[in-house]
Amino acid sequence: MTSLTAEHYLLDVKLRRDRVPSFDTYPFSLPAVKELGTLKLHPKVTFIVGENGSGKSTLLEAIATAWGFNPEGGTKNFNFGTRRSHSELHECLTLVKGIKRAKDGFFLRAESFFNVATEIENLGVGDSYGGRSLHEQSHGESFFAVMTHRFGGNGLYILDEPEAALSPARQLAMLVRMHELIAMNSQFVIATHSPILMAYPDADLYQIGESGLVRTAYEETEHFLVTKAFLGNPLGQLALLLD
Repeated sequence: MTSLTAEHYLLDVKLRRDRVPSFDTYPFSLPAVKELGTLKLHPKVTFIVGENGSGKSTLLEAIATAWGFNPEGGTKNFNFGTRRSHSELHECLTLVKGIKRAKDGFFLRAESFFNVATEIENLGVGDSYGGRSLHEQSHGESFFAVMTHRFGGNGLYILDEPEAALSPARQLAMLVRMHELIAMNSQFVIATHSPILMAYPDADLYQIGESGLVRTAYEETEHFLVTKAFLGNPLGQLALLLD
């Protein structure tokens, strides 16, 4: 990783702790933020995983906003706002950028994707997304269409829980598309619960615990262990859960 450090677009994310008003208030009280110093990003893929409420999506949103993306999603050219709900965390972050400049980029998040699809129609730029209205496709189809048709390579792509829209088969297809884009000099930062997506081999994986973000091996994540235990003995696991 060291030899490639200067080759990717986003090297580090640093929390300016001197700018934090209080670590007892949201979002600075979240485990992902409270213990944050410097988060080093992998040249290809960085996964951020954690339990609901741990702050992974909040942190990802702040990174995307600090980069210049619309907080609800899209490219740097998207300026719409359906409802202001993002935190001020981005104002306390410093992004350390590499020497190469990203030619493309997108912030793709499941929870506000409907709003992004509407803005794409309003802007009349649907041809860049496959030529078919994203609203006339299923959530999963439209989500995957963005990755297939809009992501062009040489870019920074920040994805917040993309598996929410994708079946297991489509998650496998997403891994293939990610690999294609990485070969085209792309970098990904992904918040996810999916043990399928986080299995991508050439990546760094940070799990959020009480002590903050900790770099963790894939097989040691709670997501992998829980999924493996359940699939290895579903009837036994159900008996324990439902007894």
